[in-house]
Amino acid sequence: MASEMSLAGRRRVQLALLLAPVTLFLAVFFLGPLAIMIVTSFLAPGLYGGVEWTYYPHNYGRILGFADPAFEVFDPVYLSIFLRSLKIAGFTVIATMVVCYPAAFCIARLSERWRNFCLFLITLPFFTSLIVRLFIWVLILRQTGIVNEALLATGVITRPLELIYTDGAIVLGMVYIFIPFMFMPIYASVEKLDWTLVRASLDLGAGPVRTFVRIILPLTAPGIAGGAIIVFIPALGNFVVPAVLGGAKVMMLGNLIEQQFLSARNWPFGSALAMMVMSVMLVLLFIHVVASGRRGADATN
Repeated sequence: MASEMSLAGRRRVQLALLLAPVTLFLAVFFLGPLAIMIVTSFLAPGLYGGVEWTYYPHNYGRILGFADPAFEVFDPVYLSIFLRSLKIAGFTVIATMVVCYPAAFCIARLSERWRNFCLFLITLPFFTSLIVRLFIWVLILRQTGIVNEALLATGVITRPLELIYTDGAIVLGMVYIFIPFMFMPIYASVEKLDWTLVRASLDLGAGPVRTFVRIILPLTAPGIAGGAIIVFIPALGNFVVPAVLGGAKVMMLGNLIEQQFLSARNWPFGSALAMMVMSVMLVLLFIHVVASGRRGADATN
């Protein structure tokens, strides 16, 4: 008994030593800046930039509508930018899911050789600069780009379409970038799918639609949920794609935060905006953890 306890104690010490570097790194370079951001969001902006060490909750009121007019004026444009960012991120999740879900099933049924080749193609964009890939879309979507020139040459349209600097162009760019992030979790769930359950459902009289709803979709739901979170969070705070494909016409939270920190030098307000993004992320992660725990409890029962 004593030897077992000493062995367990040594294992705990070894585990603590192994986790110490990672824990220290996260504490210093993640939790530390996050704590600074939280504190800064409740401070007053300095007259020429920076912060003043005065409690100032009106940064959030400026976004959500409870600002004191003596200090800040509520501008609905910030709330509209927040809602637009949520909408674009939501459309990005839906579009990537529509593309990746059937593709995961197709690739999972291939032979090992072709399956590995297709997985390589999915990850191939990571080997190219993000900016280069986005500017290729600028060449494709602009008024003198490939799409408009082809449509004009075939007589489908008589004047160039406004394809770039729109919400649709941003969603297209987001989908193009985040497809691998959605595909990998879904593919992991599809690859582990027990096809004997699917065949049993069909043999017992359930149609394809009912089999999909009752068997396939619940078994692949963890991959869908994981991919949705992995895509939604960076899409909500992304500022590179809106800056390139949205120009000055489409403003998202990421661009607004960047402007507050670099151009306006209003660090407290930029921190409050960043905390809004972080709060959405934490809510989504909490929902995902609770749902995963319930699915695990149902599976064990």
